[in-house]
Amino acid sequence: MRTISQKLIIGITAFSLLTTSCKNMNKTQKGAVIGTAGGAAVGAVVGKAAGNTALGAIIGATVGGVTGAVIGRKMDKQAEEIKKQVPDASVERVGEGIVVEFNSKILFGFDKSDISNTAEGNLNDLVTILNKYPDTDIEIQGHTDDVGTDEYNQGLSERRAAAVASYIKAKGISGSRISTKGYGETAPKYPNDTDANRAQNRRVDFLITANEKMKADAKKESNTK
Repeated sequence: MRTISQKLIIGITAFSLLTTSCKNMNKTQKGAVIGTAGGAAVGAVVGKAAGNTALGAIIGATVGGVTGAVIGRKMDKQAEEIKKQVPDASVERVGEGIVVEFNSKILFGFDKSDISNTAEGNLNDLVTILNKYPDTDIEIQGHTDDVGTDEYNQGLSERRAAAVASYIKAKGISGSRISTKGYGETAPKYPNDTDANRAQNRRVDFLITANEKMKADAKKESNTK
C-alpha cells in the first residue's frame, strides 16, 4: 500500500504534468494521467495547493488508465451539451469530471440564499442534461467573498449550496447523487481586492464525476477493446 507521502509525491507530480508538459493533451488524456495519483487524500492536498477545490475533488474521484479515458470521453460529450444548453454557466472539463460554475449573482440576490426567479431557467436547463446522464455524482460547492465574518460566510455558502441541491432534487435529480459543501471565503479563485473580483468569488460550483455504475461500465468497455 502506498504511504500518504508517496501518494502526495505522485499527486503533485501528476498535477505538475497537467499544468506543464501535458498542455498538448486533451481533457480525456489528462484524466488518464492523473489517475496515477489516486485517492481523495491526494486530491484534497493537490486541490488546496492549487487553490482549486473542484480540481482536488475531481482528482480524488479519478480512476485513471484506459477506464479513465473511457469515462473522459463520456464527460466530453456531456460537457459539450451543458455548454450549449446552459450558456450563462462556465463549463470546464477537468480530468475525468466536469465543473459547472455559476456566479452567485445569476442564482441569488446579494447576501441571499433563496434562488431567484431568473436562476430557475438556468438550473432547469442544467437539470435536463443531468437527468440525461444519470450515472454521475454531483457535488455542489458554495463559495463567498471575504466581506463579513468567517462564520457568517461559512453559513451563507452552506445555505446556498443546500438551496441549489433542494431545487434540483425537486426537479427530479436523485438525492443519492447529490452532496453539498460550503467553503465560505476559504477558497477564492481571485484576490478579494476589488468589487469585480469579489463578485467572481461569490459562486456555486457543480462538480460532476462518474458514479460506481459508470466506472464499472467503463471498465467493461475498456476490457473489450
